[in-house]
Amino acid sequence: MFDGRPTVGALRASRTPEWCPRFFLSSSEISPIQDSTKRVRVNRQIRISPLRVIAPDGSQLGILELDTALAQAEAQGLDLVEVAPLARPPVVRIMDYGKFKFEQAKMARVAKKKQHVIHLKEVKYRPGIDDHDFDTKTRHARRFLEEGNKVKVTMMFRGRQVAHPELGRDVLDRVSADLADIGKIEADAKLEGKNMTMILAPK
Repeated sequence: MFDGRPTVGALRASRTPEWCPRFFLSSSEISPIQDSTKRVRVNRQIRISPLRVIAPDGSQLGILELDTALAQAEAQGLDLVEVAPLARPPVVRIMDYGKFKFEQAKMARVAKKKQHVIHLKEVKYRPGIDDHDFDTKTRHARRFLEEGNKVKVTMMFRGRQVAHPELGRDVLDRVSADLADIGKIEADAKLEGKNMTMILAPK
């Protein structure tokens, strides 16, 4: 007879792996708001009391109880933001948190814009290359260095040319000499199979 209590089979089924993902999904849905600026506690998210309170203008308001600090922030239409949670007592500041997050995001975008990702560009030469092709390819290498990128200078040998690597090395030496004002040798010329490579980096 069924008496309303879960059976052993039902208890085991409740411990099966299928149940676990649903639990974690639902818990993430009800988790506190996650901040892109570190997980800063704001207003009622702050639990510790008393607190060292800083006014919007940076002046010290002293050590206040949490409710008193919140009341002062609310009276000014601002937020109470935890800025030094590990201090004892923790330090909070009265500020416009929405404006603060906007400024932080703006600064992050500007910093990202200023970052330069260095790429490794490749320029290929052959032994006995004529002056026109040499000048054209070397101009490309110069432009890459001017943009702040590294340049992999590759000398490609055909057939029996590989038996005379000094011919290719002479061309690579000429390239490094022509670009000496803007680039430096990061990796010396090295023969690998039928190719000889050299890496130039911007000065």
